[in-house]
Amino acid sequence: MEFEPVIGLEVHVQLKTKSKLFCSCSTKFGATPNSQVCPICTGQPGVLPVLNKEAIHYALKLALAVGAKVNRLSVMARKHYFYPDLPKNYQISQYELPLAEGGAIEIEANGSTKLINLTRIHLEEDAGKLVHDEKKPYSYVDFNRTGTPLLEIVSKPEIHSTEEAVAYLKTLRSIVRYLGICDGNMEEGSLRCDANVSVRPKGSSTLGVKVELKNMNSFKHVERALAFEIKRQTALLLEGKTPVQETRLYDEATQTTHPMRGKEEAHDYCYFPDPDLIEVRVSEEWIKKIKEELPELPSAKKARFMEEYGLSSYEAGILVEEKPLADFFEDTVKLYAKPKTVANFMLTEVLRYLNRDNISIEQTQLKPEFLAELLNLVDDGTISITIAKQQLFPEVYEKGIAPKRFVEERGLKQESSEELLRKLCEEVIKENPSEVEKYRSGKKGVLGFFVGQVMKKTGGKANPKLVNQILTELLEG
Repeated sequence: MEFEPVIGLEVHVQLKTKSKLFCSCSTKFGATPNSQVCPICTGQPGVLPVLNKEAIHYALKLALAVGAKVNRLSVMARKHYFYPDLPKNYQISQYELPLAEGGAIEIEANGSTKLINLTRIHLEEDAGKLVHDEKKPYSYVDFNRTGTPLLEIVSKPEIHSTEEAVAYLKTLRSIVRYLGICDGNMEEGSLRCDANVSVRPKGSSTLGVKVELKNMNSFKHVERALAFEIKRQTALLLEGKTPVQETRLYDEATQTTHPMRGKEEAHDYCYFPDPDLIEVRVSEEWIKKIKEELPELPSAKKARFMEEYGLSSYEAGILVEEKPLADFFEDTVKLYAKPKTVANFMLTEVLRYLNRDNISIEQTQLKPEFLAELLNLVDDGTISITIAKQQLFPEVYEKGIAPKRFVEERGLKQESSEELLRKLCEEVIKENPSEVEKYRSGKKGVLGFFVGQVMKKTGGKANPKLVNQILTELLEG
């Protein structure tokens, strides 16, 4: 019997507001534990929370961006449960009347596009963080994160592979970054994911027993946790057993999941409207204003890049993944009107250095005018592409040096003297008689060897096009 997984994702997006959801405490990451707290976010008796309007504004931006239906009236509710990092013993969230419902996210996975529909988008406060010390028999609690505004985006159970799940997460992260409402940093916890996973016989319309997975803080973790859980549940079904409905934690050290607790149902939380908070009412004017603010989103930008600049789906997809990279590409093309050349250089050299340093392009010394100038120097024959990649670009990237000035100061100008290059080509041919024989016996690929030898003699400065012409003439003669 063949089985298929059914996956629904609950993604928590930490909003980039400067203050928390119900108080003025800072949301800055990395502060000294328990230094960004007050009586409101720690749930002291007699305090009165006040809802952060900017958090609602950010939430509405996402709702409208994914085509969700914004509810004109929504209500904050208390979700009751006990956990050491939840000081009030309840979390202020939304239940029956969320901020938005529906909407969808289009993903690309396994060579095709697919629409993943959403159930709801609601606003809630974050809990604190437990810090475990394996050498001591107790844990510490840091309440700095308590009260930070979160958006919970709940997908319908329409994901059927680990590849689709990762594609969904990457697409959603790209959208929230484009909107400027979240930095999407999974390692710092500003984008977190829980997954509901079940397995059923292929072709069946009945859902299997749902297991919730937690503790996944990277795309790789999500992929590995889902893969293990699908395999585990499939093995149980093949043995004639039924998986237990529970919450399981992912352990990266063993790349397995293990039980945490029985899975709660909604009624277990005893939701009821928070008596200290007024209803959230969203006006048509507010929605209209936000719609006017929405940027061009990744999917639309990708389609435009392909049509306007003649890029492939792969090239456009990589360039639009991060808005700063897409903006850098377009700013460069305005100065150097060869989009395919710009894209090729960015996808090879620029991304190689960005990945090496694990930073985004706006954190570097590189500017669009510098890249345009570098490519123009290659076009007009001032430098070779080899010099551009190996000697010039690293300096421009790391130190922000203008390419033309650097070429002049370091004497990197390409050697295009036909007389000198002919002399060097003759020397190389004379020094390598066996390779000459190979070439003349039909092994034309040996030409690359001769070009390399001439380049070595000129320190990489020889004009490769001219060298190729001269060598071919001498070897064929």
